[in-house]
Amino acid sequence: MTSTSMSKGGNLPVDAAAVQAVLGWSGGPGAPDADASALLLGADGRVRDDGDFVFYNQPQHASGAVRHLGKRRDAGATTDTVEVDLRALEPGIERVVLGASADGGTFGDLTGLTLRLLDAGTQDEIARFEMEATTETAFIGGELYLRAGRWKFRAVGQGYASGLAGLATDFGISVDEETEPQAELGASATAQAAAYPPASAGAPAAPPTAMPMPPTPAAPPAVVPQAASPAPAAAPRLSKGEERLPVDMRKRLSLRKEQVAVSLRKHGAAGVTARVLLVLDASGSMSFLYSKGVVADVVERMAAVSAQLDDDGVMQAWTFASNPARLPDLTLGELPQWLELHVRVGELTLFRRKKPKKGLLPGQVDMRAVGIQNEEQKVIAEVRTYVRENPAADPTLVLFFSDGGVYRNKEIEKELREAVEEPIFWQFVGLGRSNYGVLERFDTLPGRRVDNVGFFAVDDISTVPDPELYDRLLSEFPSWITAARQQGIA
Repeated sequence: MTSTSMSKGGNLPVDAAAVQAVLGWSGGPGAPDADASALLLGADGRVRDDGDFVFYNQPQHASGAVRHLGKRRDAGATTDTVEVDLRALEPGIERVVLGASADGGTFGDLTGLTLRLLDAGTQDEIARFEMEATTETAFIGGELYLRAGRWKFRAVGQGYASGLAGLATDFGISVDEETEPQAELGASATAQAAAYPPASAGAPAAPPTAMPMPPTPAAPPAVVPQAASPAPAAAPRLSKGEERLPVDMRKRLSLRKEQVAVSLRKHGAAGVTARVLLVLDASGSMSFLYSKGVVADVVERMAAVSAQLDDDGVMQAWTFASNPARLPDLTLGELPQWLELHVRVGELTLFRRKKPKKGLLPGQVDMRAVGIQNEEQKVIAEVRTYVRENPAADPTLVLFFSDGGVYRNKEIEKELREAVEEPIFWQFVGLGRSNYGVLERFDTLPGRRVDNVGFFAVDDISTVPDPELYDRLLSEFPSWITAARQQGIA
């Protein structure tokens, strides 16, 4: 097959059943990163809903017709690819816009900006479009469109200096009362914390009927310790608020606290105490895990870790995507409703609104302000600030859950290296097998006085028995405590 060199505005028929749109570029030191995306549009030129936006943090359309395949780097050049199965597109989808956004600069800072269209089956190049850019921070490279029952490709090469806001408003993502500059979207969620202050530890939970909520998804079956586990430790301490839990949850919590104590003893840390903080990924790709009750089960299982290590019955918590946000403290008495009351995942958006969404409870974070992307370094920095400003007698254990998509590797490494001198151990848990970047490699990185980071990933955490989960979760924390105390850190 002979490839066609395209000029801006040109078009050609597409005979392949499925195609790959490969965005390619090169960039030197300080150059921005770029991310390919696709928007599925109807006859009105608009998305039907948030699910019609496919990108690295929501990498597959519900129909399976459009998938984000991810980046590849080779000798200074980078590609990011979106695959479109034209046969599987739903009726009513008449255009697939092949877009991109630049992070940390403009497309004019990149060289060799090219969009290649490949036959997904044979990998033959169908078309090549070499693009020029200046101040654009969002870009449409091309589009696939249906004309007289046949799919065609058009080279567009249109950019937006106004960033994702300009791109989004063109295709039906509403931006209500936008008053803050786009640059502020990367800032910490300090303004959110002022608008929605965390609930005090002793505050009663707001009634679940205070706002319309979808039915609570059924959590995966509880997994209880097996008889083959090591001999149980002494009966766990009763934590504040534990008596307010439903009977079945109280029994699960008690069993799990015992298993946490067993795991600590196995690793030579019997009786150790610590402040436990929880961090939950709320990026777009996590929506499925929230809706299926997986995250709710994680929260319940982590509450047992907190209750065993610190008997005040309170765990501080954060959520994050493009921005971090402090959640109301998790108290044991509020455990059955806490996630449903305070985390509203699935409200995919790119922009902050001036007014909070109707129906938000006091203390509840407007998830639209949290965003959709993965910016782990921001929430790591915010947790570090919290620990510095709220010193505790005990060291801090951070339980950090993410489904991957890590791409801010240098920024994350910088934060965690600086945190070596702080009384914090960071335990990262991957929910699925995705790209965890520097988090997977951190144990092998030299130049640290102590190893302050642990990482493991599981395919389906709901199927991991409690003994195995707690053993993996607490395998490195005890040795860090010993080393950190020897070094005068903790």
